[in-house]
Amino acid sequence: MSAWQLCLAVTVTALIGVHASSDDRFDTKTAGFAVVFHGERSAYRDTSVVAMPGEAVVFDAAGPAGDYTLKTDHGIAVQQSARQFRWTAPDRPGTYELTFKGPGRKEAHDDIVVHAFVMVPAANVKNGILNGYRIGDYPSTPLKGNPMYLRPAGFIEVTKENHDTKVSPHFTLKQFLCKDETTQTFPKYVVLKERLPLKLEAVLERVNALGVKVDTLNVMSAYRTPYYNRAIGDVQYSMHQWGSAADIYVDPQKKNRMEDLNRDGRVDIQDAKFLYDEIEQMLSTNEHRRLQGGMGYYPATSAHPPFVHVDVRGTAARWKG
Repeated sequence: MSAWQLCLAVTVTALIGVHASSDDRFDTKTAGFAVVFHGERSAYRDTSVVAMPGEAVVFDAAGPAGDYTLKTDHGIAVQQSARQFRWTAPDRPGTYELTFKGPGRKEAHDDIVVHAFVMVPAANVKNGILNGYRIGDYPSTPLKGNPMYLRPAGFIEVTKENHDTKVSPHFTLKQFLCKDETTQTFPKYVVLKERLPLKLEAVLERVNALGVKVDTLNVMSAYRTPYYNRAIGDVQYSMHQWGSAADIYVDPQKKNRMEDLNRDGRVDIQDAKFLYDEIEQMLSTNEHRRLQGGMGYYPATSAHPPFVHVDVRGTAARWKG
C-alpha cells in the first residue's frame, strides 16, 4: 500500500468513525423552542411544573417567530399574547398534562409536554402525617430567615398510577421519592423543586459527552421527609427536605455501582471527585450558571458507592464528605 493509499484509508476510516459516533450521540430530547415559567427555562420535550390547587402559572414561549399553542384538558388555559399563556391549575390535586406546540412543528416529537403536579396543601398534614404517610415536622423557623427554608406549601402525591411520570426526559417522579423503607404503600408524597431535574439533565448530558453512555443517573437520595432526615442523623436544614438536592452517581449497568470514571482501574472516592470536577466546569459556563448550588463528594461505605451531592440553592457551597 502506498503512502497515499494509506492516508486515504485512514481518512475514510476516520470519517466512518465520525459518522458512527454522531449517530450514537446522546439524545437530549429537546425541542426547537423553550418554555419559561416560575423563573425556569426548559426546552426539554418533557418537563415539569409544580403548582398549588387553583394557582395561575404564566408560561412564555421562547423561540423562532411564528404561532405557538397550548392544549390541555385540565384547568383553564388562556393565551394572553402571541407567546404568553396563563394556565390556572385545577382545584383538585393530581398530575396533569399541558402540550405546547411551536411554529411550523407538526411532529409530536417536537412538542413540549409539561407534566403539571398540583400539590396537596401542607395544611392537610396532621400531627406530621399526610394520608397515612409520615412527613414529620419541618423546622419552626427558617435558617437565618432565608425563605427557601420555609415549610413547603404542599406535597406532590405519588401513586401507582403516576410514579413513572417523567419530570424531565431522563428522570421520573419515583426517582425523587424518600428512601424511607418503613412506608411501602401508596400514596406517598414528595417535594420537588422544578430546577433540580433541569440540573440533573445537564449533568447527564455532561457525563455522556465524556463518553460514558448512560440514560439516567442513579439518584441515591433526593427528597427526604423531616422524619426520615432526622432518623438518619442528617443536619436539621438539609436541602433534601425541600426537594432541592440529590445524591447521585453514574451507574451505566444499573448494578448500584459507581462507574470507574477516571479509568484508573478502581472505583473509589476519586471517581466521585472526577464527577464533582466535571460538574464544577459545567457550572462555570454561561449556559449553566443559573444551576449553581451546593456540591460535595463522598467516599463509598458498606451501604453505598462513592457519590456526589448536588443542590439548587442558587449560591455556591463546596465540601468534601
